[in-house]
Amino acid sequence: MPDLIAPTARLHDAWLAAHAEWGPGLHEDGFGLAPTDDVDSQAGFAAWIARPAEESERAMCRWIVEDDQVLGGIALRHGFTDHVRWAGHLGFGIRPSARRRGLASWALGRMLDEARVLGMDRVLLVCATDNVGSAKTIERLGGAFEDVRDTGHGPVRRYWITIAEPTA
Repeated sequence: MPDLIAPTARLHDAWLAAHAEWGPGLHEDGFGLAPTDDVDSQAGFAAWIARPAEESERAMCRWIVEDDQVLGGIALRHGFTDHVRWAGHLGFGIRPSARRRGLASWALGRMLDEARVLGMDRVLLVCATDNVGSAKTIERLGGAFEDVRDTGHGPVRRYWITIAEPTA
């Protein structure tokens, strides 16, 4: 059974294995990885995972973990900053070997609950126009397509999810 956990230095090797599976680059959305982050050294990794805790008023990052394997990450960004306008309130990524198991839908549903607790009534999600898996996941969870926009990093599909009150 998967779980959503706060980033932890205890899973450094497991995170590196997931990162290696994606290949080089910063494309694991949901982890908050920046080009300047040193994730290979223990000290750099510890500094990197401490950043989301320090920025908790702006974002909540969680790892999707099962049996001490990092399967993916998801981030809930608060407010409507320039970064949110570009990247969305929610970003997620599942490592290639863990895809097609429903993990993204499961994690997105849990983070929508967190957004509700924070008082958010709707959230923006974006995905690359060629990312069919993410588009289907967003649509499955109620994403209403808004449009396609060029972000300067390529065109993205934009969706809004209205956060409903929980049913009894």
